Parts: sequence; structure tokens; C-alpha cells
Amino acid sequence: MFFRKKEYSGGKSLSAHAWRQFKKNRLSFSALIFIILVALTAILGYLITPDPSPMANAQHLELATQKPGFCVEMLRLRRNREVEQRNFFQRMLYGRKSIYTDIPVAAWEIQGGLVLITEFSPTGLEDPETISYSLADVVYPINTDKEPQYDGKHVIYTDIQGNLISIPLADLEKEVFENHFFKKRFLLGTDRYGRDLLSRLMIGARVSLSVGFISVFISLLIGITLGAMAGFFRGWLDNFIVWVINVVWSIPTLLLVIAITFALGKGFWQVFIAVGLTMWVEVARVVRGQILSIREKEFIEAGRALGFKNFRIIFRHVLPNIMGPVIVISTANFAAAILIEAGLSFLGIGVQPPMPSWGTMIKENYAYIILDAAYLAILPGLAIMFMVLAFMIMGNGLRDALDVKST
Repeated sequence: MFFRKKEYSGGKSLSAHAWRQFKKNRLSFSALIFIILVALTAILGYLITPDPSPMANAQHLELATQKPGFCVEMLRLRRNREVEQRNFFQRMLYGRKSIYTDIPVAAWEIQGGLVLITEFSPTGLEDPETISYSLADVVYPINTDKEPQYDGKHVIYTDIQGNLISIPLADLEKEVFENHFFKKRFLLGTDRYGRDLLSRLMIGARVSLSVGFISVFISLLIGITLGAMAGFFRGWLDNFIVWVINVVWSIPTLLLVIAITFALGKGFWQVFIAVGLTMWVEVARVVRGQILSIREKEFIEAGRALGFKNFRIIFRHVLPNIMGPVIVISTANFAAAILIEAGLSFLGIGVQPPMPSWGTMIKENYAYIILDAAYLAILPGLAIMFMVLAFMIMGNGLRDALDVKST
């Protein structure tokens, strides 16, 4: 007789008991909460980043390598073209181009239908340039071929559709004063291109978690399939799969990933596939070893006696009994995938700029470690360290919780 749900003491299932044991491990449970928070940040993405532009790539070269907590006043200047509108999910996944251009300013004033700004100087030593914009150009998309006119009380401009429009000067001044000057704070400072470092770290988490999930999924798909076939059927099939495992196992992981990456090309999805194709051997070995230990059990023999097909026995009765070790090794593989992706991006053959990746951010800024902006490389390095550490701690907690003999 087969039971699809094993019972533990007190009528509780093994999974419920394991979850209860896992929650008692405060360090591992804290690591799980940390991973969930980072995953939520990665999923929400551009909806919560200070810089919602695609790939968090809004550049202000005059604000390069500013310290954490830096604050500057910005002029919000309307672009003189229509910008594609995106729905909620498109903004969450891909970001959106702003209809405004943000210009850092040191000082400004409104005079005679114009707004006069003094450009921000990063050192304060240069003689800053004063630039003027029509109030209509600041607020509305205008036809730049025809300069706005000012008659003392009204500003007359031509919009991008060619329509002649007159706006009271007082209304334009109020709109610019209230809505087009604002203070922007960079909580973690800016990189050498003047991009918001916090936004790039948050979007970089999406890359690291994505490569972990997809590569682990690929490794589980290949590893469980081959390991189950080798352990259950034995014979020549087992010998062949073990030979393949040993061959792949003998090749250094990073070297194999680099070779696959060169074969598939550089890019976002290529990294996922390359990392996944190198991590299946560990899963296959674990699955094969576990199946060898239970393939002769009584419930397997009972399944054969009842006429169940081999694949039903494997997927319905064997694999559910070995998921504990597989889950534990998957957490370790997840951490390894994050490290491999960061290493590939650091070498320049992983995720390509301007897409933010923690490894790419270290590569772009490691020279600043010996200067006065070491945080540019240290912060993404700490992000990698904390994510890998969280997965390893969670894996250790899962191992202890799933070990029934120790409870």
C-alpha cells in the first residue's frame, strides 16, 4: 500500500516537521527572510528604484563619483518629443524613459519669461556657465524650430504638433517654481558616469537571482533526469551516464563556463544557460546515490508487483523521497551560480553593459579602491558576499531540518 504523504510523530507530515525545525534555527530563518526581501526588491525592480530609467542608466557626468548621501538641486526639463508610455508590468520589468531631462544646477532664477540656471560644478573651482531656457520649453514639449515669444504677460510658443499656444506668464512661473525644481539625494552616491549607485545595486540583484533560479532549474532538469535513470536502471546506461558525469566533473567549472559562453555568445540569457549546463553533475551524482540506496526497498518492489511502470515509480514514489538532499544541494548551487555570474561579468564575458550586474560594477570601479571612492567596488562586493552567505546558511539550516535522524 502506498502513502503519498508520510506521517511523522503526532500525525504531522515530514515537511511540516522540517519547516518547524527550520524556523527554530534563527540564523537560517533570518537568511531566508533576507533572501525574500532581496527577491522582492528584484521583482519590483524599477517601480521602487530611485532611478526608474531602463537599466538604471540615467547619466549625469558632472555628478560622477559623488559620496553617499550627496544631495543636489535639479531642474526638470521637458523633452521636446513624445515618449512611449508603458503599462504597470512593462515599467516593473523594463523601466521607462522619462518625459523629462534632469539637469543639476547650482543656482537659478526666473526673469522675463526665461529661467536662468548656473550649472553645477563638482569641485566648485570652475567658472560655471549660465544657461537660459524659455519657461514654455521647461514645462511643455515645444517645436524648437520656432523660438517662444514673450510679450510681457504671456509666453507664446509652438508645440510639437505645430499649434500656436499662448500661456499666461504668471501660470508658467508658478508651475516651474512648484514642480520643476527639486532636490535629489543619492543615498549611496554615484558611479563614475554619474549614475545612481543604489538603483544599479537593486537592479543588479535581479541579474544575480535570475541567473541563480534559471541555472538551478536547468541543472535540476538535467541532473535529476540523468541521475534517476542511472540509479534506477543500472547496467550499461548507468556506466555511460557515470562516465559522462566524470568527464564533465574533471573539467574546471569556470573554464567550462567560459568555453560554453564563447560558444553561445555574450549576453544575458547565454550566461544562464552556460552556468546551468555546468552545475548538473553534482545534482546527478546526489540523485543517483540516493536512488541506489532506495531502489531495493519494499515499496519499490511492491510497485513493480502491482504492475506500475518504471517512470511512474521513479517520479511518484522514488523522487519524492530524495528531495531533501536535492533541495540542500540546490541552495549551494544557487550560491555558486551567483559567484560564477559575478566572475564572468568581471571578466567581461557575462552580462554586458549598460545592464547592471554586481560583477560588472566591481570591474568598472575596482580602481577606485586605492582612491577616495572605494565604496564603488566594495558595495557590490558586499552584496555578492551577503547573498552567497545567506544561501549557504539557509542550505545548512535545511540540511539540519531535513535530517530526521538528528531530530
